[in-house]
Amino acid sequence: MVKKQFPVTNMSCAACAVSVESVLKAQPGVASAAVNYATQTVQVEYDPALITPASMDQAVQKMGYGLVVEEPEQAAETVAKIQSDKYQDLQWRAVWAFALAVPLGILGMFFMNLPYVEYVLWALSTPLVLWLGRSFFINAWKQARHGAANMDTLVALSTGTAYVFSVFNLLFPEFWHARGMHAHVWFEAAGIVIAFILLGKLLEERAKAGTSTAIKSLMGLQPKSVSIVQAGGRIVEIPLAQVQKGDVLLVKPGEKVPVDGVVQSGTSYVDESMFTGEPVPVAKEKDSRVLAGTINQKGSFEMVAQKIGADTLLAQIIRMVQEAQGSKAPVQKLADRIAGIFVPVVISIGIVTFLVWWILGGPNGLIQGLHAFVTVLVIACPCALGLATPTAIMVGIGKGAQQGILIKDAESLELAHRIQVVVLDKTGTITLGKPLVKDVFWAENTDIDTWQSVWYGLEKNSAHPMAEAVAANLESGSQVTRIENIENHTGKGIAGTFEGKRIFAGNLALLREHNIVIPEALEKRAEAFAAEAATLVWFAAGNEALAVTAITDPVKPGASAVIQALRQMGIDVHLLTGDNAQTAAAVATQVGINHFKAGMLPADKELFIKDLQGQGKIVAMVGDGINDSQALARADVSIAMGKGSDIAMDVAKMTLIGGDLNKIPDAIRLSKRTVSTIHQNLFWAFIYNIIGIPLAAGVLYPFNGFLLDPMIAGAAMALSSVSVVGNSLRLKWG
Repeated sequence: MVKKQFPVTNMSCAACAVSVESVLKAQPGVASAAVNYATQTVQVEYDPALITPASMDQAVQKMGYGLVVEEPEQAAETVAKIQSDKYQDLQWRAVWAFALAVPLGILGMFFMNLPYVEYVLWALSTPLVLWLGRSFFINAWKQARHGAANMDTLVALSTGTAYVFSVFNLLFPEFWHARGMHAHVWFEAAGIVIAFILLGKLLEERAKAGTSTAIKSLMGLQPKSVSIVQAGGRIVEIPLAQVQKGDVLLVKPGEKVPVDGVVQSGTSYVDESMFTGEPVPVAKEKDSRVLAGTINQKGSFEMVAQKIGADTLLAQIIRMVQEAQGSKAPVQKLADRIAGIFVPVVISIGIVTFLVWWILGGPNGLIQGLHAFVTVLVIACPCALGLATPTAIMVGIGKGAQQGILIKDAESLELAHRIQVVVLDKTGTITLGKPLVKDVFWAENTDIDTWQSVWYGLEKNSAHPMAEAVAANLESGSQVTRIENIENHTGKGIAGTFEGKRIFAGNLALLREHNIVIPEALEKRAEAFAAEAATLVWFAAGNEALAVTAITDPVKPGASAVIQALRQMGIDVHLLTGDNAQTAAAVATQVGINHFKAGMLPADKELFIKDLQGQGKIVAMVGDGINDSQALARADVSIAMGKGSDIAMDVAKMTLIGGDLNKIPDAIRLSKRTVSTIHQNLFWAFIYNIIGIPLAAGVLYPFNGFLLDPMIAGAAMALSSVSVVGNSLRLKWG
């Protein structure tokens, strides 16, 4: 059995997702199919001996949908083009729909007494219904051919019936006059319904735009070509796909490591922050392990390929992110769940209404039954229901952007206010993600002015981030002193000669290697620095240490206040980091976090999230690096720091511009207000239908003779949509 994920095209509601699932499950050779409407994808488990992706695509095409079955890289480009074309077409149709709907509505409501106005309404509504709204009728017909129905079905039935009935009444008014009834036309109702539904779809597409680029960005970390070292030392450029296990590859400064393997010769520093989250590049020498997607710094090295293609750690992360993004959302949209039964229920009510009037309505029962049938379909048109969620989302997203919070979809808004656990990455999230010198301590009786300039001159010859931090700290008041015989000691530090004396700057291993004596006072201060989880850089001349500096990744200002605010909301806070336990404990203590775990790899972070979810918790993950992308994709609510990696921001459903931690509680509060607005909109949309549909069916007629006019039904329908949009706009001013 093979398990693959395919993008699905042309889905417009939750009922579409059910249809696609049903069709695929019915195909021979398909074991399971799960459609995620939010991500517009389907995960299919199938037997390739019995069915192919192309066959599955043909099966769903008969229902009006489609599968993108190309290779992942090509599929991403195809889907992006389909989405772009669809949005532009929808935007064009919505603009023209409102250009026609505005005069249509004004004439239909206020100027029906003008001569020939009904013909003008017909002229305005015809392109609106039959051309701009043609997709509703096409999709409804495709659904009907297979005994299915969705939101397009209801839109097509209501607008189509109102339009055809109006054309009949306009051309043959004597049919009704002979029976003592007025020949109403409802062109404006049909046209305005189409315009509002198109607006709702446009708003929804805007809300969903840009959420599917994470995989493409991850794949972009893999170089297109690599330098292979052939027999005799000849170097040739070949495509990445041609690399085999055991090949010797050359990695130049600034290049990405192409595959997983080990260093065969050469030394360098490699930025592995995408996996570890730590900002300091790691020293690489013979037999050191290197990972695909990491970035080589200054030096060149040759490596032996060990894991290629789908076996690399980067490929595994890509696959896990795909699976997490394509899995079923824990909470589905309320409107979509109700829409699954709303369509057939409304159609059934309309038919029952028509039959009851026809049977019990007396001489005019047929006419009044048709009258009531049209009114039910017009008033029950789901534009208010369709607009309830996307309008609130769009206003909420706009409000969030003003506050520095980028929100991608409705799911994160629905869940954020229910968060029970917030999991925080350390580096770049709680801390600044940049090494800075916290303190420098000099040994007694040291000529600080002279040796500070010497130390500064030595560190200026190193490209290591720690050396850059020290040099930046020593720069004030120092002059670059000429240092001779520079030697880089990979993973330890740097050495040189000043006025015939050997000088050293680096870690404790460098000092011990050269039998350098450390004064007692200097050693005690170093122990105090280490207890604060600082990284130590020593400076020595001759055989004696002269100074030690403490380098830390400072905690962001206000981090502890944010943790306290989250606790006051009743939210548990956890810290996860790839750093050592001592550093993790120090940071956790400083900001007031009681739960922390150190030495966490990307897969460990995702597993931790999964375990919390298994306990029934709603979990939010906050991170900034590629190493957080798996956990971000797995979390119920994923939040990326705006100064972090593009991958984290692509995967995450929320991004905090500038990386301000204070935006986390702000995002939760915004979620509460937005979700409250969505619920209000849905409440009024349903109340409108619950009251309006019986009135349209004529439930009051036996008691007081009241029968709702379709003209009023059309106005009520438009008013319901306006009220929903107006309620959503309150978010903007709140």
